This record gives sequence, structure tokens and C-alpha cells, in this order.
Amino acid sequence: MMIIRSPRAAGITRRTALLAVPLAALVTSGCAGGDTDPPSASAAPRQLLAVPAADRKPAPDVRGETLTGETVALAAYRGQVVVLNVWGSWCTPCRAEAPHLQKVHQDTKDQNVAFLGINTRDSTQTNARNFEKDYGITYPSLWDPDGRQLLKFKGTVSPSAIPSTIVIDREGRIAARALKALGEAELRELLDPVLKEG
Repeated sequence: MMIIRSPRAAGITRRTALLAVPLAALVTSGCAGGDTDPPSASAAPRQLLAVPAADRKPAPDVRGETLTGETVALAAYRGQVVVLNVWGSWCTPCRAEAPHLQKVHQDTKDQNVAFLGINTRDSTQTNARNFEKDYGITYPSLWDPDGRQLLKFKGTVSPSAIPSTIVIDREGRIAARALKALGEAELRELLDPVLKEG
């Protein structure tokens, strides 16, 4: 899978570069409007975006209660690389990517990488907790049934497609995002360059 780099050199503004994903890509990439056919080959490359350090914007103030009752704030992870994954137990692509997320979490937790989920549109916490149990997910997830935390990304990099994954650098800025279910190799392709930054 090819990663689209932010086209700053081509003279496109930062805002345009970050919002370059068309609405069609949001709708066809996962569970945003229910299970859909896979995106076309032409749309697929636009689903991954790496943002150069000079063009990065701060991640919003995501915070709330996890599925296990703890209070978590994204700002508390400053100094770590964070992988933020948006998911729902009802979402078929979310089930497909869950083992890959857990595997990379296990492999990178000693490298100062934190994983945080945002569970959305689930009718009960029981469904979400059962999903985590079934797939052996050991990192925390915020309970966000109404999508209030997701709305905080409006105007930066919107994770309105489900699943979505955002990589946040050590300074708390959005470094990369995916608007699709990720395999292990694709997740590492987004994460590894950010890990190598000083």
C-alpha cells in the first residue's frame, strides 16, 4: 500500500493537504455507513497519509472515561508516540484489524509507544468489552458512543470513517492517519518513520 505524502512541495496549502481525502473515500473505507464494498483501486492510496513534521497540527484534547472506568486524556501521553484507533464492535473491518493492532502494540510498548482506542457507536459497553476480550486487546479505549471525541478532530484530520487510525508524534501532533482497516505491515509503515524521529 502506497502512502500519500503531504504535497507541500507542490504548493498546496497545509489545510488543503490535510483535508485532501474526498468524502467518497470516507464513506467507502470501512463501516462509516455500514459495511460496504472495498474501495476502488484509485481511492485506496488516498486512505493513508503521512504528514511531514513541518506541516503537522496539534491533536485535539481527547479525554474521557475508558471502558474499564479510568479517566484518560491524550495530553497525558505527551513524549510518547501514540497510535489512536477508532473502532466499534459492530464493525466487520474493525474485527479484521484488531489482532494486527494488538500485535504491534505488544511489539512496540517497550519503545515508548502508547495505543489508545476510541470506541464509538456501540449501544452498550458490554458489546465493546466483549470485543476487547474476544480479540485480546490490552490497551485502553475511551467510551464515546455519541462520537463527541471524534468531533474534536473536525478541521484537522477527521477520523469519521470507522475504523480509522491516527499516529501522534511525541510533541502531540498528528503525524499520519489511515481511513481503513490496517494490516500489520501498513500500520508499521505509518508508525516506524515517526518512531525514528528524534
